[in-house]
Amino acid sequence: MEDQSKHRDPEAMAHCPVALSLDVVGTRSTLIIVREAFFGTRRFGDFAERVGIGEAATAARLKDLVASGLMEKVPYQEPGQRKRYEYQLTDKGLGLFHAIMSLRDWGETWLSGSRVTPWRFAHRDCGAEVHTVARCTAGHDVHLDEFTAVRQTERPTAAPDTHN
Repeated sequence: MEDQSKHRDPEAMAHCPVALSLDVVGTRSTLIIVREAFFGTRRFGDFAERVGIGEAATAARLKDLVASGLMEKVPYQEPGQRKRYEYQLTDKGLGLFHAIMSLRDWGETWLSGSRVTPWRFAHRDCGAEVHTVARCTAGHDVHLDEFTAVRQTERPTAAPDTHN
């Protein structure tokens, strides 16, 4: 792999999307809460139980996710009970799907050994397993040895959607 460091400068790297993203979702419990939300978890107690952290930590993570715009609190009320809140991913939170899927693929490849992992992503229409792919805006799959860092002075314009 080519050394890409010559294209970076420390000032520009302060605005690196990876670093900025980790400022928001960089803890294990935060990412596990997001994973659970993708699986349909909505209620506070269920998050605490499924993530395996205490109620105070769950409350702090959910509060941070709401404050960062990744989740929203939606009121609900069971008959005869007080009003409570569910937590749902926003569009911004749903945007983490590929990151969660990539982490799952990486863990499956490098960390799970011979163990069978407890879940996978499958295409709802045909049942085949789904994996992440790096693709350029022209629609080509890009492998690790085929990318280069390009210094940009402006934010790129949106690319055409080639996923249809």
